[in-house]
Parts: sequence; structure tokens; C-alpha cells
Amino acid sequence: MHIDLSDRTAVVTGASQGIGRATARMLAAAGARVVGVARRHELVQQLAAEVSGPGSITALHADLYQAGAPEQAAAQALRMLGRVDILMNAAGGSRPLPFDATNAQWEEGMVLNFFRIRELTHALVPGMREHGWGRVVTFTGTSEPIMLNAAFAAKAAVHVWSKGLSRAVAADGVTVNCLQPGRIRSEQIMKRYPTPEAEREYAQAEIPIGRFGEPAEIASLALFLASPQASYITGTVIPVDGGSSRFAF
Repeated sequence: MHIDLSDRTAVVTGASQGIGRATARMLAAAGARVVGVARRHELVQQLAAEVSGPGSITALHADLYQAGAPEQAAAQALRMLGRVDILMNAAGGSRPLPFDATNAQWEEGMVLNFFRIRELTHALVPGMREHGWGRVVTFTGTSEPIMLNAAFAAKAAVHVWSKGLSRAVAADGVTVNCLQPGRIRSEQIMKRYPTPEAEREYAQAEIPIGRFGEPAEIASLALFLASPQASYITGTVIPVDGGSSRFAF
């Protein structure tokens, strides 16, 4: 299947590494003009220099945790691109917490992993509705938590919000979907499994396919969801985890 996004524009958050970086690269390879948003925007600049076309990547520095940052990033991206057709929400971070964690710790995890995603999306979706076409894909997290983690709770909120949003904007040609990464190689994951032995032990015990995934393996599905071919897919939560999810529904 050939995916041509040469007439499309995109914003990718968390574009400095891992899933966000792979997604930005694939969108540009399909012809899209991409704004890659990250705190470490120099890494996005390096990625932009590696892209030879047909699309392009432009780096935008933003710390989306800061109040007002999503709206500012949206406004800057619109100035740079003219319009935004595709939004890939890949920024966020795991926040494991003890039982006696403070309210501030819980709030930090929810702000980063839900509220800022919602704010950025709600800043860009009106333009998509106006143009009658749009794609929102958010990379989330497990629905089978084994510990207390503010990010897990936030991502569950993202799933419910995305479903509601999908119904509100479907008639305007905008689709909204979530992808649940399993153990996809990234800086965050590799810190948790720093040696080949640790990675192999986990994979053999928990992942039916028997290995960790590569960022490109989930980014390729995100690319499809951003394409015209995926126009009938919305309101979904799709695991990309090598078969790790235990529940059928």
C-alpha cells in the first residue's frame, strides 16, 4: 500500500526520540510537512537534517508541561505550516508512584499525560474541522496496570476523552484514535531494562512474540491511521505490544 501525504501537514510531539521521532520521520517520508515538537529540539533539528524528502521536518522547541505551552505551540505550528491536518501526540512519561504519593505528584502525572494532550488537541482540532479533514493519533499506555502509576491513570482518561471527541468531530471528517505501545525500544524503556539479559528475560516471560518492538513498528500503524485509507477508523484503542495484552476486550 502506498501512502501519499504530500498535500498534508503534521505536528508530532515528543519528536526527539523513540516513537515520536520514528513517526515524524515516516510522515516526512510520505511527503508531509512536519513540525516536530520537543524540549530537546536540537535532536529534532538533527533528524530534520537526515530527511531527504519528499516531505520535511521543522523543529519547534516547547516544554508542554508548562501552563499555556500547548496553545503557544499550536499557534506557532499554525504560523509555520498554515494549517495542521495531522496531530500525533507522542509526548509523555511514566510516573510510578508509591501508595503515599502526594497530591502534587499525582497532579504532575495527570497534567503531563492527559491535560496537556487535551489542550494541544483542542487547540488544533477546530482548524481540522474547518477544513473538513483531520487525524489525531495519541500514543497511550497499558490498560492492565501492575502497579500504581499516574501515567496509567492519565492514559485511561485519554482513552475515554478520545472516544468522546471522536464522536463529536466524526461528521467533520476528523478521526481520533489511540495506540497503546507495549515494550517499544526508547530511552524510557531501555532505562528500565538496561541490559540484553533484562530485556530478554522480560520478553520471554511476558511477550508472546518474544522480543521488544521497534519504534517503526508502531509508527507505521500511526502513519496508516493518518492516511486517507483509514478514513473509516475512529474512536479506537489499538494495542501494539507483541501480543502482551491478556484480555480480548
